[in-house]
Amino acid sequence: MIETKELRKCFGKFATGVTVITYNSPEGPRGMTANSFTSVSLEPPLILVSVDRKTKASQYMTGNRFAVNILKKEQKELSNHFAGKTNPELSIPWVEGEYAPYLEGSLAVIECAPWREYDGGDHILFLGEVKRYTYGDGDALGFFCGRYFDVKKPEDI
Repeated sequence: MIETKELRKCFGKFATGVTVITYNSPEGPRGMTANSFTSVSLEPPLILVSVDRKTKASQYMTGNRFAVNILKKEQKELSNHFAGKTNPELSIPWVEGEYAPYLEGSLAVIECAPWREYDGGDHILFLGEVKRYTYGDGDALGFFCGRYFDVKKPEDI
């Protein structure tokens, strides 16, 4: 039998970048921290995010436009905020994008229209069609074994 806690630890051995998925809700712009993001296709341009069914985000994202905000190393506090460790004094740098709200200052932003949704067990897999993107320079925020780390940009890029 698979023990969920141990499986989660095993999955945590995969180092990832950190994203915040942002979208509009009836209460205004919202977001959730996620490291379950991947590119899927260039033709058509598609990305995938995996969202726990128990979250409000899964309800709000159904049939809704969203943005993937790839965080810079300086944005740990935003990651924590959208992971449920809210800081009432934190100023959220919202920008209303062409397709979805996003976080100003992110390393990269990918705005998407809904493409498909799939059953992913206790998660819903949302495929988004990339409609607009932007990116800048800097070091990325990484996550490994439950801890943040800085992902340094290679000097030759």
